Amino acid sequence: MKPERLNILMADDDPDDRMLVREALNETSAPQHLDCVEDGEDLMDYLGRRGKYAHLLADNQPRIILLDLNMPRKDGREALKEIKGDPKLRHIPVIIFTTSNAVEDIQRTYDLGAGSFLIKPRNFEMLVQALDTLQQYWFETCRLPKFQI
Repeated sequence: MKPERLNILMADDDPDDRMLVREALNETSAPQHLDCVEDGEDLMDYLGRRGKYAHLLADNQPRIILLDLNMPRKDGREALKEIKGDPKLRHIPVIIFTTSNAVEDIQRTYDLGAGSFLIKPRNFEMLVQALDTLQQYWFETCRLPKFQI
């Protein structure tokens, strides 16, 4: 049986981080598709299929979201709170993917419903390993619900 293609959405304002994650995912063991947005406002528009994302199919939501905390317009904390407060979106696991290791960020994001908190690895090899582990856990070990319209 052919493995399911994994739809991942990354919200991060740093173009270098987005590029590195895309390259690292290509080195991992599972087939996936990565879409990226630059801030929390774009994230919510993508998930709600509004504005420049209105053309996307409603039933093709991401299976997980990689969410940076410190972004312009709407930060990751605000976006996480909005996602987990929406009955149509709250089932999507949100993985905090940030440079912050502040105890208050870790506590607050778990309180808001984050599925995991990952500190961005220091080098490319560690990034590939972290993303491969993430994929194995969230897509092979766990069973995730299907998107409900």
